[in-house]
Amino acid sequence: MIPALHIVTDDEILRRGTFLPTAIQVMESGGPHLAFHLRGPGTPGRTLHDLARDLVAPAAANRVTYLVNDRVDLAMALGMSGAHLGQRSLPPQVARGILGSEKILGLSVHSSAEAEAPDPTALDFLLVGTIFSSPSHPDGRMGGLDRIREVGAVTTLPLLAIGGVTSVRVPELLLAGAHGVAVRGGIWDDMDPSAATRGYLRVLEKEINQ
Repeated sequence: MIPALHIVTDDEILRRGTFLPTAIQVMESGGPHLAFHLRGPGTPGRTLHDLARDLVAPAAANRVTYLVNDRVDLAMALGMSGAHLGQRSLPPQVARGILGSEKILGLSVHSSAEAEAPDPTALDFLLVGTIFSSPSHPDGRMGGLDRIREVGAVTTLPLLAIGGVTSVRVPELLLAGAHGVAVRGGIWDDMDPSAATRGYLRVLEKEINQ
């Protein structure tokens, strides 16, 4: 089962001196209901490896779905849950051949055409963006709820909405067809990332179970 809450990092977050202890606290708060994406496209490979390695044990202890973006090699070398791909990453079929059938594999898409292109049997979920305006993508082409609906019309894979997703917007995203949400700023820019994680999970649980 793909968790309904995905928490995503970026290079700036990975450079923070408090990243590792904060990430562990977030994992403890989310547990098996959380997917944690280690993403650092501009972070040196050795640094990314060391950060990924240091979070393997906390992820396992808390039964977190632990993914690395792009670096299929790290997912295999460190025994992570799987990997997440972008449009410039390895083709999903190639990544699946490397990962094998047991690992989780996701793909970021921005249109129904991108969602239709890969073999769906190679993937476990799609990250759909950018939905709403956000500080990390201020100039992006926002798709709004229609983008979730359009992608949902061409695939049966679980969809995770990303981009400006606040906890208040969760209900309308799920109603539009999202399986869950992926969050960056709503967690890492909060004064208390652990509390923010629990807040998103409470809303998701309420909406999914009602």
